Amino acid sequence: MEVRLANRVRALTPSTTLAITAKAKELKDQGEDVIGLGAGEPDFNTPQHILDAAVQSMNQGYTKYTPSAGLPTLKKAIIGKLKEDQGLTYNPNEIIVANGAKHALYTLFQVLLNEGDEVIIPTPFWVSYPEQVKLAGGKPVYVEGLEAEQFKITPQQLENAITEKTRAFIINSPSNPTGVIYSAEELLELGEICLKRNVLIVSDEIYEKLIYGEEKHVSIAQLSPELKEQTIIINGVSKSHSMTGWRIGYAAGNQEIIKAMTNLASHSTSNPTTTAQYAAIAAYTGSQDSVEEMRKAFANRLEIIYDKLVAIPGFTCVKPQGAFYLYPNVKEAAEITGHKDVDSFVEALLVEAKVAVVPGSGFGTPDNIRLSYATSLEQLEKAVARIRKFVEEKQRS
Repeated sequence: MEVRLANRVRALTPSTTLAITAKAKELKDQGEDVIGLGAGEPDFNTPQHILDAAVQSMNQGYTKYTPSAGLPTLKKAIIGKLKEDQGLTYNPNEIIVANGAKHALYTLFQVLLNEGDEVIIPTPFWVSYPEQVKLAGGKPVYVEGLEAEQFKITPQQLENAITEKTRAFIINSPSNPTGVIYSAEELLELGEICLKRNVLIVSDEIYEKLIYGEEKHVSIAQLSPELKEQTIIINGVSKSHSMTGWRIGYAAGNQEIIKAMTNLASHSTSNPTTTAQYAAIAAYTGSQDSVEEMRKAFANRLEIIYDKLVAIPGFTCVKPQGAFYLYPNVKEAAEITGHKDVDSFVEALLVEAKVAVVPGSGFGTPDNIRLSYATSLEQLEKAVARIRKFVEEKQRS
């Protein structure tokens, strides 16, 4: 049979994160001692009270369909979370529960974009942003966040990128892959440009609970009533409550957009998994002690590993303020070890040093690599030692 795939699928770029994880697993299955620093998920199990709530829901027979936009009780819990954490008030018609924050983003772009519409995406970016925009017929417009500016874009850069075709601007704070955070002042300046030019703000806040030092998470939607109206918040329980596999995220914002997303979801996924929704209710309404315990563990790992990483020849790195990634520039390290580019350097790290990291080319910055510190401190220290040994030995030879 001749297979003819749709053009929109053939144009997709495979996820570099999943690709490197798959390659590392393949080597592990062959008996190789590979340390994987590619995965973007906490290494802790889902907290026990959440697991218990899921089991209880199943035992009580809550295993049937739910409304496409999610259980009313879960919407209420999300509304309570947004009120408590950001001081924002939403009604149930302004909330949709999705099969993960990624699905919330995908559905949003499907209902928002027509062929040729533009979405402004700062670089470095999470790998799925441009692919989801392209799947909706849109065009990603990249704005370069310079390393010297902590990878943050300026209001002038944003304004220069806006055209009559611009529909949305994505802001991800804390950022995947850099871990940097936009301050309230920086967000307000960007938001004022979007208000002036009538550009929808898509605020991905999935890492909001993972912040270190004196910084605080600020949602752009909480800075003014006008910005709240102009913003769709994307969030979920994956990173905050170590629930990546449960696939529960949400979007909060304009009622008309949320209604369109709900209509689309009714014809695509029917509803988010019922058991996972009851687990998410427990996540948002139960004890948050485990969230803080995980945050402290990540903060401790960062403090220990960062200094070791930047001591490697040819490595420079903006110190992250949130999430659980380090995003060093390793262009010089690639050069001194005899590699033509960072992608080949990453491949050599995996094959020779048995350390799996993600090349920055997938995030729009080919001179960087992403390392996740969502693994044990012992494994992290061993991985960084391997990388340093690899670089120093190649440098001498």
